Amino acid sequence: MRKKTSILTVSLLCLMLVSPLAEAAKQSKAQTEDADTYELLNLFGEVMERAKVSYVEDVSDKKLIESAINGMLSSLDPHSSFLDDQSFKYMSEQTKGKFGGLGIEVTMENGPAVLEQDGKTYMSSHDEVAD
Repeated sequence: MRKKTSILTVSLLCLMLVSPLAEAAKQSKAQTEDADTYELLNLFGEVMERAKVSYVEDVSDKKLIESAINGMLSSLDPHSSFLDDQSFKYMSEQTKGKFGGLGIEVTMENGPAVLEQDGKTYMSSHDEVAD
């Protein structure tokens, strides 16, 4: 019985000693990753500054940063990219089917395309479009 108690005591002491060490190692790893991130951001800043100073033509910070973001996303997969406000608005119009200048919307729900303006349907599946 005494042997079981001493094994249990030693096990608990080991657990008490190892637990803080594991937590410290986890915190150290997180701090190292944070430091790596800041070092890489420093590198980014240095490259950006060198590009601004040494590039053949003048280039704005906005252009450099947006290009860097686009490069980061497109390197993940061929279907990801960054769109500035104007490009995003254009893409949204192209994929949604709304045309601002005409005030019409083309929708396709449960069947053929429908042409609407101000909530009124002007063309449905039974209509034909002629040249």
